[in-house]
Amino acid sequence: MNKKSIVVTLDAGGTNFVFGAIMDQKQIVESITLPSCAADLDKCLSQLVTGFSQVFSKLPDKPAAISFAFPGPADYPNGIIGGYLPNFPSFRDGVALGPFLESKFGVPVFINNDGDLYAYGEAVFGALPYINEKLEKAGSCKRYHNLIGYTLGTGLGIGHVSDDKLYIGDNSCVETFCLRNIQDPEILCEDGASIRAVKRVYGEKSGIRDHGLEPKDIFEIAEGTREGDREAALESFRQMGKVAGDAIATAVTLLDGIVVLGGGLTGSAKYFMPSLLEEMRGHICTASGDTIDRLQMKVYNLDSEDEFAAFARGESRKLNVYGTDKTVTYDPQKRIGIMISKIGASRAISLGAYAFALSKIG
Repeated sequence: MNKKSIVVTLDAGGTNFVFGAIMDQKQIVESITLPSCAADLDKCLSQLVTGFSQVFSKLPDKPAAISFAFPGPADYPNGIIGGYLPNFPSFRDGVALGPFLESKFGVPVFINNDGDLYAYGEAVFGALPYINEKLEKAGSCKRYHNLIGYTLGTGLGIGHVSDDKLYIGDNSCVETFCLRNIQDPEILCEDGASIRAVKRVYGEKSGIRDHGLEPKDIFEIAEGTREGDREAALESFRQMGKVAGDAIATAVTLLDGIVVLGGGLTGSAKYFMPSLLEEMRGHICTASGDTIDRLQMKVYNLDSEDEFAAFARGESRKLNVYGTDKTVTYDPQKRIGIMISKIGASRAISLGAYAFALSKIG
């Protein structure tokens, strides 16, 4: 990775576009914010050109690439955005956004899903190196090479990185938001593990459906620093944790890696993590009535120093090599960990966009 390469980035919101540029993992220009004009395609594309042009004019050298996250559905490898995008209605018939920007600026353009870039940023610069460094300092031989990133906020986003490679699938459609909701299998799990879920459950349990509160307000009620129904607040986060835990357990079963959580709802982790961990550590039955662990891996909360110490220690022991006087180290404990992001979702997405572009251009 060339630390001197410059990558121009974009935070694409339905209300505003925020443009920036990264070199050596640092923002090197003051961000530029413009209205996205998302309902009018001509105005929206014009704003993109204006914003990127202003960033280009502030750079010391020509950037190596433009790289950013954009809401889907999309054909991300080909830079085409289209389909049902609530925040970008003018893109619904399909827009070749990547090729359009490449023709305007003469540099490669890489567009990805925000969940994917979040996971990639955490894998390259965040949770994965952080955990492996802690394991090394603890004297553990265990190292992790796979990461599952989840964003908890407006929706339930996911990204997966394996051996430094971002997995995007054949259809740019790696998602778990549409898994069944363990609380109500007829609805999406995202409807039970998102901002709207916390607000809905608080309304149901408090009996005040038009409460007008945001999760931050409900968190303050749970903390006892704001008036309201504390039991309803606690239950809203407990249910969110249970639904998210079930979805994450499904992903871990298939992908087997460290899990890192980011997004606005992680500020309430003290209230949803217990039920999330309980679900991941739960049990399932066979048809004959036997009970087995839901996951084949033991789950550790890596934000707990005591649990991290046990995670690092594992069950390592010496094993004799039959017929020789040699020994090898053997650790039979399969284990994974889950943690809250230390760098935050927004920064992880920006760094993921930066790292992805550099990985593609060599």
